[in-house]
Amino acid sequence: MLVAEKQQREPMLARIARLIGLLFSGVFAGFLTTVLVLELSMRDQVGSVYAQVRQIELIGLDVLATVTLLPALLATAILVAATFRKKGAARWLPSFALVLFVGVLILTIVVNLPINADQRDWIVSMPPPDWATVRDRWQVSHAVRTVAAAIAFCCLSVAALDRRQSSVDRRAADME
Repeated sequence: MLVAEKQQREPMLARIARLIGLLFSGVFAGFLTTVLVLELSMRDQVGSVYAQVRQIELIGLDVLATVTLLPALLATAILVAATFRKKGAARWLPSFALVLFVGVLILTIVVNLPINADQRDWIVSMPPPDWATVRDRWQVSHAVRTVAAAIAFCCLSVAALDRRQSSVDRRAADME
């Protein structure tokens, strides 16, 4: 292997972080999209139906969000650290994805988790009088999280494709 080729190879840690980041960010964005579709499907339901479905959602979906967001966030942070000296998409797209994931985490902690905690205590047959306002606030926050997570996943995907294309271009140039 040539010295120049060794220098251009991506470190193993970055490759693993890229793979884990893509996997978990894709699952996380898909999960958020599914929940958004479900939530929007319930917009015409009465408060008792909405409260019951939310309480069923809250049985395991918070755990799923945690076990997908945190690895995506950590892997993206490792990828950013490992590719910080690079230029172009290899550096900026993962960095932007990391900022988006941090924003998703903050929004989740500030808005969604407190609402989730309140909704767990709702009496299904008699939700609070402002249940629709609470629902709307949660859904708007969730829609923002969903869009941010989808954009972060796209950033990581494009960065991975850009890295692969650069590798193919280098190999083609070496053959000429």
